[in-house]
Amino acid sequence: MTGASRGIGRAAALALTKAGAHVVAVARTVGGLEELDDNIRKEGGTATLVPLDLKDFAGIDRMGAALIERWGRLDALFGNAGILGPLTPLTHLQPKAWDDIMAVNVTANYRLLRVLDGALRQSDSGRVLMSSSGIVHHNRPYWGGYAVSKAALETLTLTYAAECNGTNVKANVFNPGKTRTRMRAEAMPGEDPMTLPAPEELTPLILELLSPACMRNGELVNFRR
Repeated sequence: MTGASRGIGRAAALALTKAGAHVVAVARTVGGLEELDDNIRKEGGTATLVPLDLKDFAGIDRMGAALIERWGRLDALFGNAGILGPLTPLTHLQPKAWDDIMAVNVTANYRLLRVLDGALRQSDSGRVLMSSSGIVHHNRPYWGGYAVSKAALETLTLTYAAECNGTNVKANVFNPGKTRTRMRAEAMPGEDPMTLPAPEELTPLILELLSPACMRNGELVNFRR
């Protein structure tokens, strides 16, 4: 799971460990991962912590190889990490910012699928879930970099899902909608966060989509409060 140190990722990691899963928690922030690990241990769960900047593509490959060597299979991949980037007209968006947004929101997830595909297929029920955004379908001014990256992620995931037809692997896209996260607060500073669902409210649907019992494939699933 990427983006595991806070927000939706943290809530999902805790919920998965409570359900009996061993979570491989990936995030940039070591302190956030250690705090997550403390909470997981308090609940009697276990996790493997992987401090990693997802722009380190060689690091993704090394992580994937290590996971395969240790366990041989992967039952679920939750690609939750993402960055907002500057909210600005497309023509004002600097190339470095564009490259960073695409690297984290799109290319990192491609690299994860590429290195972990074999491990997912070794599972009796490999499940993939990628976090998108409703902004993809609204063409909102100034959100171009983020929206384009999430549109690309949706296409990436749904194409992979089509390529998994007839296998044990199922892949879907998850749109959490308006959620009480740090990224949402950065994007909407005047919004009252207490009017929004907490990340914990999303976890039952996330667990359902990552469950071996989930037979959905190639769907865009929206959270509804």
